[in-house]
Amino acid sequence: MIHSGSDLSPGDNEKYEEEYDDRDGGNDIPDTEFGGTEARKLLERKFIWKVDLRMSVLVVIYILNFIDRNNVGSARLRGFEKDLKLQGQFVAKCHDGLIQAPHKTGAEFATVMSILYVGYIIMQVPSNMFLNWTAKPSLYIPACMIVWGTISCLTVCDSFTGALLTRFFLGFVEAAFFPGALFLLTKWYKRNELSLRIAILCCGNIISNAFGALMASGILSGMEGKLGHAAWRWLFFIEGSLTIAIAILAIFILPDFPETTRWLTDDERALALRRLQEDMGSDEEMESGGLSGLWMAITDWKVWWMALLLTSWTVTLSFNTYFPTLSATMGFNRTVTLLMCAPPFLFTAIVAFILSRHSDMTNERCFHCIGPLAISILGFVIAISTMNTAARYLSLFLMAQSFAGFIIFYAWISQSFPQPVSKRAVALALTNGFSPLGNVAGAYVWPSAWGPTYRNSYGICVATSGVAIIMCLVLRWHMKRENFRMERDEVHKGVSKKGFRYIL
Repeated sequence: MIHSGSDLSPGDNEKYEEEYDDRDGGNDIPDTEFGGTEARKLLERKFIWKVDLRMSVLVVIYILNFIDRNNVGSARLRGFEKDLKLQGQFVAKCHDGLIQAPHKTGAEFATVMSILYVGYIIMQVPSNMFLNWTAKPSLYIPACMIVWGTISCLTVCDSFTGALLTRFFLGFVEAAFFPGALFLLTKWYKRNELSLRIAILCCGNIISNAFGALMASGILSGMEGKLGHAAWRWLFFIEGSLTIAIAILAIFILPDFPETTRWLTDDERALALRRLQEDMGSDEEMESGGLSGLWMAITDWKVWWMALLLTSWTVTLSFNTYFPTLSATMGFNRTVTLLMCAPPFLFTAIVAFILSRHSDMTNERCFHCIGPLAISILGFVIAISTMNTAARYLSLFLMAQSFAGFIIFYAWISQSFPQPVSKRAVALALTNGFSPLGNVAGAYVWPSAWGPTYRNSYGICVATSGVAIIMCLVLRWHMKRENFRMERDEVHKGVSKKGFRYIL
């Protein structure tokens, strides 16, 4: 992750020094093991830069993760359904090079899209538990990349059954990455540093929609018939091979956990562990067995509330997979259609970065999530109301903003389960593993019969966005009450040091 200087403002520096004075019992020389407070701050800045540079490879991996997942949507424009003889195929009637709206009904393409998330759901919790046990993300994540890149290359099957099998196992293996990456970030960064890093990571998701469309445009327009293969088959060959190549490089770049990473100095390792202990709690609070963490996570209702909230939000984001189809309804040729998919997501990536940075600076999450949802609802309403080309293209920009809030919500999840570490690993995997049910449902929200207006589809997205907004507000209300209760208990017990508080 690219890190811009120190995270501490002048006002924060004063709080920082007071905090460590108190923590060391008023010692005149706090942080003596690091040479004092000023020496520690200098070491900490260098340490964060070092980790950020290593972590930046996660963005590249996430771009490839989503490209391999969503390239079927682009392949749809170049004969994927026709060659596999799928029922209810997307028929792109061309007249003078213009794509007309799809007009047949059927569910086989939607099933091909949704089956990936069945495997994705099954594997996420076991994968994160295994990652916590091995403590070797530098080997585990790249190994999974190599496997899913190989499977992506094999999506050149000739039947509906073959497509189902490859997509299922692709989701099964891809499930290791995102919850694993989130968990890896929480092992290195403090809570007030996480939102920006998660935002930069998730920008890989947003950028993949833009970059993937540009790649697909070039491959689909230039590779038709090469070596006797259809252009959409080359799309899977090339993108899968690229994933395998980056995975090999990632083995030498990705860090492990602070306890097991070899390239840390002794001071850096001590600082990494000290930072987490101060931010999350005592060593006893942070350590817990895997099965204990699993039980603590599944019995915490907030985990399930956040999982359901994410599921509703994911249905809203189902337009993402069908973005080339929605762009095609504006009547341009295949190449222009794919090129037009890029600007909305490039703009969203910029907005997401700025909004996440502001969310960190203000230490606020709820309203930074709700704002983009409200803007996306405006986009859906515009798309429902008109078939005007300019207005519908504007609506694509507005509805894409929902991703900006989605990113911040992941930071909110990560910061709401501070300890033990095993519980946080399961909570992240469980919320992220449950929410793809929204992808499964969302695959059926955009049937060809509802095109080219897709008014019913946009209406469903408005409803699920509204549900997500209400659930965010309820979650904030509960956390605010809990913060008040914890503060009251500390006053009652005469505790001088302020403990954990939920970020609202």
